[in-house]
Amino acid sequence: MADGALSPGVNLEAFAQAIGAIQALRSSVTRVFDCLKDGMRHRDTLEGREKGFVAAFQESLHSVSRDLGELERLSNLVGKPSENHPLHNSGLLSLDPVQDKTPLYSQLLQAYKWSNKLQYHAGLASGLLNQQSLKRSANQMGVSAKRRPKAQPTTLVLPPQYVDDVINRIDRMFPEMSIQLSRPNGTSAMLLVTLGKVLKVIVVMRSLFIDRTIVKGYNENVYTEDGKLDIWSKSNYQVFQKVTDHATTALLHYQLPQMPDVVVRSFMTWLRSYIKLFQAPCQRCGRFLQDGLPPTWRDFRTLEAFHDTCRQ
Repeated sequence: MADGALSPGVNLEAFAQAIGAIQALRSSVTRVFDCLKDGMRHRDTLEGREKGFVAAFQESLHSVSRDLGELERLSNLVGKPSENHPLHNSGLLSLDPVQDKTPLYSQLLQAYKWSNKLQYHAGLASGLLNQQSLKRSANQMGVSAKRRPKAQPTTLVLPPQYVDDVINRIDRMFPEMSIQLSRPNGTSAMLLVTLGKVLKVIVVMRSLFIDRTIVKGYNENVYTEDGKLDIWSKSNYQVFQKVTDHATTALLHYQLPQMPDVVVRSFMTWLRSYIKLFQAPCQRCGRFLQDGLPPTWRDFRTLEAFHDTCRQ
């Protein structure tokens, strides 16, 4: 072995002795297993076989312990090789004679290893997230892979005609739900969704991305004095205030920037489940009222009704 193969911090003589100690340790361990394999076959009487086996086994274990101790002693004499992993000119830092006081190179090497590991795990996480991108929206609403529409542009600004077509298709999907679209402030759309004779929902949209929802009762006024949709006033009834909070939670759940039309359709499908707000019992407790309120929560996957306290 050439002297240049190891760093100057390694004791070559102790290194050669350590290799011999490893071979001796392997031989001792082999004798232990041979002793266990042979068992008590070499004695005539049972007592003689037992004594002979115990004596041979103890001697083999002592040999292993002795060789292991010798190997540990030699390993301390071998020395620690310097971390010679040059990172361009930073490798010159390892030549600092006072490295114990200023371990810049070892710290830099540790940071480099940590950065590589972080990049590797980030790549794995990105692959897993891309595989599960549809789990929280389209798949949960039962849309099959064959009928799933193609990915639409991911920009925040979409043509108004495209937005109108998406809203019109959703309006035709649900006969018991009527959708009125208006643009009082330019290209941003505002929807007035009327669900049967149960409730009305004001949906503020930025292109095809829903920003805000306000749920009010069917008989409540949804317009301001100047005839515009009132997007700030809450409902006068606690039940619709609860539904407004749940709708805001649904907006956070249905997130798929690559396919905004799927998000809007999934949200409208979830909103349509409130057509029986005052008729469906709670799937947990089976009661229609709890604390004077009907089941206001709808499960995002099954659309089943639950009281706000029963869903947890």
